[in-house]
Amino acid sequence: MISVRTLCKAHGARAVLTNVSAEVTKGETIAIVGPSGGGKSTLLRCLNALDTFDTGEVVIAGVTLRPRSGGAGETLRALRTRVGMVFQQFHLFPHLTVQANITLAPRVVRNVAPAVAARRAHELLDRVGLADRWDAYPHELSGGQQQRVAIARALAQDPEVLLFDEPTSALDPEMRGEVMAVIRDLAAGGMTMLVVTHEMHLATEIATRVWVIDRGGIAEDGPPAQVVEAPKSQVAKDYFGRLRK
Repeated sequence: MISVRTLCKAHGARAVLTNVSAEVTKGETIAIVGPSGGGKSTLLRCLNALDTFDTGEVVIAGVTLRPRSGGAGETLRALRTRVGMVFQQFHLFPHLTVQANITLAPRVVRNVAPAVAARRAHELLDRVGLADRWDAYPHELSGGQQQRVAIARALAQDPEVLLFDEPTSALDPEMRGEVMAVIRDLAAGGMTMLVVTHEMHLATEIATRVWVIDRGGIAEDGPPAQVVEAPKSQVAKDYFGRLRK
């Protein structure tokens, strides 16, 4: 489903990702954790062609990305229909209703008929518990509701892979619970997901594997019982030790 091979990226003289290699199989949920500035979000952005990379190769949902390609043309179109991304700050269009936010990409990118896109949007809003907010605008929703709409929007493209970049960090505890419940439901349904997160709950109870990323590389990779409860690397020991305090 996802293959990352010796991925490297630098900003000027500063290495951001260094020889990152990893494999993800269909249906896995990967929690990506680690100290700030280690390269977690940059990795996600490279996987979704929001950032280019310098060397290496990414194969994700059958789409191949190579250095500095930028995901141009047909490659980018294929990627956008197969890989969805949910951001920390929601990025909903403020002038569009919930319905319009969710149906826009299917209509424009995949030429889905408006009636078909609307029916799918209703199904997704029901799935994330917001069937009654169909005509609301983003400013009329709580943060947790906006993030659930953002997830529904990503799902409207029927992606094979979902990438989440700190989906709960901008939310208060109650709203975090709302979003975590949706992610748990997606995991139970077999969606392949990579989630950059600081949520211990996600890493220990939802993820099938945990990646600890530090200084541009994967310092530790394994099941939660090993990585979280009995880490081998010093960076993982220090990181989870701080979270438990």
